[in-house]
Amino acid sequence: MNLLIEVLAFAVAIGVLVVVHEYGHYSVARLCGVKVLRFSIGFGKPLFQWVSPRSGTEWTVAALPLGGYVKMLDERETGNAPIPAEALPHAFNRQSVWRRIAIVAAGPVANFLLAIVLFGLVFATGVTEPAAILAVPAPNTAAAVAGFEGGETVVAVRTENAADSEPVRSWSDLRWKLLGAAFDHKRVVLSAKGPGGTSDFQLDLRGVGEKDVDDDFMSRLGFEPGGGKLTVAGVQPGSAAQKAGLVPGDRLRAINGIATDNATAFIAYVKSHAGKPLTLQVERAAGGQMQGQAQGEAQGKLEDISIVPQAQRDPATGQQVGRIGAELATQVPSINVRYGPFESLQLGARRTWDLAVYSVRMFGRMIVGDASLKNLSGPVTIADYAGKSARLGPSAFLSFLALVSISLGVLNLLPIPVLDGGHLLYYLVEAVTGKVVSDRWQLVFQRAGLACIVALSAIALFNDLARLIHF
Repeated sequence: MNLLIEVLAFAVAIGVLVVVHEYGHYSVARLCGVKVLRFSIGFGKPLFQWVSPRSGTEWTVAALPLGGYVKMLDERETGNAPIPAEALPHAFNRQSVWRRIAIVAAGPVANFLLAIVLFGLVFATGVTEPAAILAVPAPNTAAAVAGFEGGETVVAVRTENAADSEPVRSWSDLRWKLLGAAFDHKRVVLSAKGPGGTSDFQLDLRGVGEKDVDDDFMSRLGFEPGGGKLTVAGVQPGSAAQKAGLVPGDRLRAINGIATDNATAFIAYVKSHAGKPLTLQVERAAGGQMQGQAQGEAQGKLEDISIVPQAQRDPATGQQVGRIGAELATQVPSINVRYGPFESLQLGARRTWDLAVYSVRMFGRMIVGDASLKNLSGPVTIADYAGKSARLGPSAFLSFLALVSISLGVLNLLPIPVLDGGHLLYYLVEAVTGKVVSDRWQLVFQRAGLACIVALSAIALFNDLARLIHF
């Protein structure tokens, strides 16, 4: 069933994105008076075909659904068959350079517009996200240095010396605001509500390097979602957790006197104390039983449990780390974020811009070696995430679709021949110099661009397979 959901979700995602992208080219071409010969979804052998009696365009659905194209009337592609004189004004190559730029750019622009609309729908209908409540930060992290102790709710953020603050509505909102400040190497002021009221905390992000801005960005700063419940979901036989008497359903309240409500911070603390005795403060769930005690004795009470993490070799680092053999589950407070129609579109446009800029910067970092090529993903990973987001609900799937639409738009704008960005580069050179890039040089660049695309596709596919078999 999961495989079927993944396949269907992937097909819907690719189908929607390709249709929107190619329709962008098609619609602007028609507005510019260019004759469109074929609008194809997919490549290879046609499965369905029909011709529009009004425009004469052949609409095609082909066997290989990974892409599509719009074929326009063009003197360079007719071979020995001449174009009738009355049709020449409708040929693509006869259009002004600015019209050609508009037609080529329309595909990626359509992807960005789709992302704005999809994000706008998500914001307007409401999305449930973790609240911006902080867990206890790890020592010496930026959050700890700023003065956060855990339990604070971030309500606003502003750059240093700025007069106005921007409200923070959720954890995701906080992450994006800090991500933007880190890219710009700024110091920010976070306003957060705590037991003593609202206080300001200065966070210095000037020292955050380009390599640090990745999926673990917030964790490195010491920011983890907090304010929730950290419970034991399972216990491995023969583990330190079983020997200490932990059972599924136990709520972990503190470790060595430090309050804990986040699995990441708890695991990091355990890893750094291999072979060292730890004291866990546990709240016994109903129906649980402490080792050596009658069931029900400690229900609703806090109990201290002594546990010694077993030293094991971490395959990622080769170092000895502590493990207790317990599966953890975190339930963090969530908030339903909903906006008005106009504000939703504004936020959708801003989120689209932020993601597009982030994608460009990430790609640039990969080119210069500041980011790993493992960040590239191919169709297998896209299908996996399509299925996962579809199972989470409409909001998650729409957000995923918007994200991939932005990635497709950014990818096509890269100045690589065979992509839209490569053609735009030719036309911009023509607009500046007044001369068309020669067919000879276009052929050379075309081959180089094709080699780049093949190399990127091979790396993405390798990353997909590596994630699939975990090597």
